[in-house]
Amino acid sequence: MSARTVFFALIATLVIVGSAMAAWRHIDAGVPFWPGVQQPVWLVEARIDFEATGEGVLVSFNIPSDPPGFDVSFAHTASPGYGFDKVEEDGVLRGEWSIREASGPQTLYYKIHAVPNGRAYRHSNPTQEPPTPSAPTWSGAEETAAAQILERAKQASSTPESLTRQLIAAFRGPVDDNASLLLNRYERVEVIERLLHQAGVPARRAMGLRLEDGRRNQSPTPLLEVYASEYWVPFDPQTGHQGVADDMLLWHRGGASLIDLFGGSGARVVFSMNQQRVPAEQLARMDEQGALISMLSVHQLPIEQQTVFKLLLLLPLGALVTVFLRVLVGVRTSGTFMPVLIALAFLQTELLAGLVSFVGIVALGLLLRSYLSRLNLLLVARIATVIVIVVFLIGLLSLLGYQLGFATGMTLAFFPIIIIAWTIERMSILWEEEGPHEVLVQGSGSLIVALAAYALMSWPLMQHLTFNFPEINLIVVALIMLMGQYTGYRLLELRRFGAFTEKSG
Repeated sequence: MSARTVFFALIATLVIVGSAMAAWRHIDAGVPFWPGVQQPVWLVEARIDFEATGEGVLVSFNIPSDPPGFDVSFAHTASPGYGFDKVEEDGVLRGEWSIREASGPQTLYYKIHAVPNGRAYRHSNPTQEPPTPSAPTWSGAEETAAAQILERAKQASSTPESLTRQLIAAFRGPVDDNASLLLNRYERVEVIERLLHQAGVPARRAMGLRLEDGRRNQSPTPLLEVYASEYWVPFDPQTGHQGVADDMLLWHRGGASLIDLFGGSGARVVFSMNQQRVPAEQLARMDEQGALISMLSVHQLPIEQQTVFKLLLLLPLGALVTVFLRVLVGVRTSGTFMPVLIALAFLQTELLAGLVSFVGIVALGLLLRSYLSRLNLLLVARIATVIVIVVFLIGLLSLLGYQLGFATGMTLAFFPIIIIAWTIERMSILWEEEGPHEVLVQGSGSLIVALAAYALMSWPLMQHLTFNFPEINLIVVALIMLMGQYTGYRLLELRRFGAFTEKSG
């Protein structure tokens, strides 16, 4: 395998890895590719009221863990004096409040943030096949009525889903004598569940919440889940609709009771809800805590370090612009990556103020450096003197700008004193060897590259992508390496062939 083949294989690997990791972060943690994207969030609060009898209290309440169509991104409780734990029983998540002694009226709260994810129930709720249910017991007349209703439903169906729809239709609208007899003793959901068990179809009751903005004291809506095709399929027992509506949050599942109370009586559960719009990036940061990709996330760092990395992760973009303008366009600069440092400084100050400050410092430094050259100082002493002078110049311009009301102060971390001093030294030598024209060309080129890098690095989209998807810098490295292979004429060098073209014409 040739070296060129290995090189392009490396480039392809960097692009693929960077793109795959960014896509993984977007899918796994929900980090948006575009800044400013907002997502609707439902704040749903369950309020539990009961009367304690003066002894130990245990409240077991069904809470949603993976409701179809929603991601539960945040949950907390408000229960003064009570201990709270989450326990899982037979695959069903429940919250348990406990206290050693309580008496009188008690109120507990449980709140979640439900974020719509657009995933259907068939893609979010696979499970193991439950055991075949046992046939229910009926009284004499009820058994005959149940058998007749079930027989008619079986004749008009071929799958558990279609059988469920036929049974729901038998109890909707005007009902016959058989259905009326059963409804006199059982609730609609319960009687359909019992008939499905009689037919050997696993079924269980569930409860959902119809999401309405600003709704208070809402009671849950009874639903029915039927096991079919390796999934629990929800049904609305009122309409026969299969699946979960977009505005329905499936809160209670698993067939057990919604709430169990020990040490009290008169338990009552009501729900309140409202809708908000939250930046998708903020939600992703909360969800990212449990995602595998979080190990490679800048969000895990302390806030102080995040601020530093937010700027450091912009450096590759500045390097990309510098390589493009120097290698392909042919812009000459003073130093290789001095323009990137200048661009970073412009990000910390206003562009105009930073530009004036930089040009002023370098111009004054060149004047003072020309005087130092007459003193015949050694190189080390000369550069050290320029460093001290640059410090005074930065302080002087900062104080002057402050008095005039301009934010001209520059952070030393982004305008390194030594690099500025060395730039002044190089330009002074260049002035002596090549003349002022070359100083002007390279100085102007440095500012042009710095402004181009600043334009890209200050773009909100680029700042969002580099900070939230740091793996994109692998793609930037691949582009820089590709441009590093270019050995042809630069764009600005083509003007040398202008005379040849005119003669040929």
